[in-house]
Amino acid sequence: MINNTSLAKIAYHTIQQGKGLAGYAHKELSTKLMELLAPEALSEKFQIDKKLFKEVRQSMSELEKIDWKEAEEGLYPKRQLFDFPFLHLLVNYPLLWLDMPSTWERRKNRKTRELPNNISQKDYPNYYLQNFHHQTDGYLSEHSANLYDIQVEILFNGTADAMRRRIISPLKSGLEDLREKDCNKLKVLDVATGTGRTLQQIRSALKDIELYGLDLSSAYLKKASHHLSNREGELVQLVQGNAENMPFKKNNFDALTCVFLLHELPRNARQNVLNECFRITRPGGTLILADSIQISDSPQFSEIMKNFYKIFHEPFYYDYINDDINYKLENAGFQEIKAESFFMTRVWKATKPK
Repeated sequence: MINNTSLAKIAYHTIQQGKGLAGYAHKELSTKLMELLAPEALSEKFQIDKKLFKEVRQSMSELEKIDWKEAEEGLYPKRQLFDFPFLHLLVNYPLLWLDMPSTWERRKNRKTRELPNNISQKDYPNYYLQNFHHQTDGYLSEHSANLYDIQVEILFNGTADAMRRRIISPLKSGLEDLREKDCNKLKVLDVATGTGRTLQQIRSALKDIELYGLDLSSAYLKKASHHLSNREGELVQLVQGNAENMPFKKNNFDALTCVFLLHELPRNARQNVLNECFRITRPGGTLILADSIQISDSPQFSEIMKNFYKIFHEPFYYDYINDDINYKLENAGFQEIKAESFFMTRVWKATKPK
């Protein structure tokens, strides 16, 4: 007889397979459409051979197993595995297709700085003022914020949330000792929080903490505010700011998380962000990073990484996959650095010495 746990597990894996197939189908169809309507926008074709495809599928399967196992162990509620914004994606998915002609135009003509006229460019670092992934308005409009989660889900074939959840286990373990010694609420900051998906995952997994989110884009913060205000849990404080110069005092947070920011920064900015993370983390506190895998830890996927920045406009990605993040963490002052890879995600845990 199949019990409720078995049914939930089957449902979870079925949904993940469905999202994966939907992601593959969208990419295949959109590429065929581009070949027909805007062939000049096509990048050099990258064929994944059978061996590499098998390794990708195996890595995705292992990620799903870990995701289910950690939920079963209580690291986060099982309901989080099914907390997927289907209605939001359904409503906004047609906008993705309508946006494609302008995306193709930018790809064809190599236009990478088509941004909204109403922004003040002096308020942002130069490296930020780009159409990352060729997306309309970069990260600087409501339109971009509405499409972002759909784009990421398609890019990672429905595994984006499972990849984000890899931060929860090291975050919880990093906070355990501090929780025993501090009667006050622990404070956690999510750096470059975007639309707030990571914040929501943390909020449902960790109770009785003060949560903060920082992002440079006011449009994305508005999206995060809307997303988080419609969910149960403690109030989250959202702040607009540059991660290279965060508007928080020294030793202010017990833990920091930062998901998929470093690969979109030039090398010196990467170090600046990690230095700032060290400054605002309290002694004994923890920093959890999650970002793309790198050549050194996942050489079997090197061809995928090397072609990623060619297909998408990711100007700092090639430098990132060859960068030494452990060294940068040590240079910032962090110790006890540990790292582990899950599918296309590398997760670092580092501690500020007491």
